[in-house]
Amino acid sequence: MLNPASIAVQRPRESADALQAAAGESAFGRDIEAALSHTPRVISPKYFYDAQGSQLFDAICDLPEYYPTRTELGILADHAPEIASHMGPRAEIVEFGAGSLRKVRLLLDAMEQPARFMPIDISGEHLAQSALDLQRDFPGLDVQPVIADYTQRLLLPAPLAGAGQRVGFFPGSTIGNFTPSEALHFLQVAGQVLRGGALLLGADLVKDPAVLHAAYNDSQGVTAAFNRNLLARANRELGCDFDLDAFDHSAFYNAPLRRIEMHLVSRRRQEVSLGRQRFAFDEGEAWHTENSYKFTIDGLRELAERAGFRAGAVWTDENRLFSVHWLHAPR
Repeated sequence: MLNPASIAVQRPRESADALQAAAGESAFGRDIEAALSHTPRVISPKYFYDAQGSQLFDAICDLPEYYPTRTELGILADHAPEIASHMGPRAEIVEFGAGSLRKVRLLLDAMEQPARFMPIDISGEHLAQSALDLQRDFPGLDVQPVIADYTQRLLLPAPLAGAGQRVGFFPGSTIGNFTPSEALHFLQVAGQVLRGGALLLGADLVKDPAVLHAAYNDSQGVTAAFNRNLLARANRELGCDFDLDAFDHSAFYNAPLRRIEMHLVSRRRQEVSLGRQRFAFDEGEAWHTENSYKFTIDGLRELAERAGFRAGAVWTDENRLFSVHWLHAPR
């Protein structure tokens, strides 16, 4: 098991001017500054996923309380031949938010001569290593990793000559990290990239809140370390001085909105620095770091259809904890 404490590595302090410049030059720095400058404080969960955060998330996926990964893997393993028949021969796969590339292996093993695999992720270092590992295990596959923010407009290579349809793969219920309007926008962007093809989408389902609470408050504290890695990353990359022990991990199910919310809660009144700026946190003040929306099957299909997709087959586990959807992209 990955040791969460090993992640919080600090870098030497630099001049305030240099740190201010670093913050202004990176999207992460600009968004951290914007979040610290406004209340209530909110930031996109995409910034969890630097190399250290990606390692922590991989560890979360193996936790006994965290059901989504093993449940989705089970669905994919059970239905891979059927899914591959939907893909057809010589298909190209575009994986959004690729991570460790663990789940796509089940599809590649079942597919008929996949033409190309293009994993997209914001964490370049983690993506590069995962792509190398996949290429070693599938030497005949054309693997082209793409370092990009897949929530923005994407420009991908043209389809290969003789390739079949282009199929998007978006597992893990990452669609739930978006607000409803952001989820609609992502699906519209994906529809443009996949035009005439399809999207294979994983979505977590509404269930007993006690199951959800356990999944996001694991007994080993890995999810808490993953949440605090946002602060550790700001210290490493931007020279901030967050005291990680001064923030508590808080995750709970907001039933009216059908979402898990993750927050970092200040344990005391404190100030933190970003370059020459200082920002105050009150005792008990929360920084909203992630949403994870849960869906009904009909609700997810309706959302996809609003984005121009046509709903197709749906696969679930026997307990209906998780769902995998085949969505036909607009032409």
